Amino acid sequence: MVNVEEKIFLARVAEQAERFEDMVNFLDSVLAEKGGAVSSDERNLLSVAFKNLISGKRAACRTISAIEQNPKYSQFKPALLTYKGEIEAQLTKDCEQIIGMIENRVLGNSCTDEAKAFFVKMVGDYYRYIAENAKDDQLERVKEAARKAYEEASTIDLPACNPIKLGLALNYSVFNYEVLRDHKKACELADNAL
Repeated sequence: MVNVEEKIFLARVAEQAERFEDMVNFLDSVLAEKGGAVSSDERNLLSVAFKNLISGKRAACRTISAIEQNPKYSQFKPALLTYKGEIEAQLTKDCEQIIGMIENRVLGNSCTDEAKAFFVKMVGDYYRYIAENAKDDQLERVKEAARKAYEEASTIDLPACNPIKLGLALNYSVFNYEVLRDHKKACELADNAL
């Protein structure tokens, strides 16, 4: 049986080896044992694992979208859409896995206000990442879930210069700007944070 300290060590090794799925799996075990009691360093490790798990898929979707816009490749549009759909499905699955881990392993347990704000903000972020490519009913569902998470995290009392509070303000502003297309509210959120 591997203990928490070994799982954290193996997660760091997986990060160095660029095995981000393994990193997430090791840290899932840590969350299962520690829940909301993970340290700030462990929270940051989770953030790195989650971000690296999906960053390539997000970049791939943006690249394929740019290629789709080029009329030179219009004959390949059906193939591009199929390929992009496969990557979007993988991205959604990964984001939902991350959200599930946070909701089931952390937010279901007690944690400090700082940890709760960190993880609730993260839930908002991963719903926002799904929203970048979602359509129709799924888009409405994930937009509402992201908005709800960002609003909940915003109500948690943290000091004004807390990096989590500042990151939340930035990400909530980006969500309003890019996903909701509410540029006025995005600017208001950013101004209030400053």
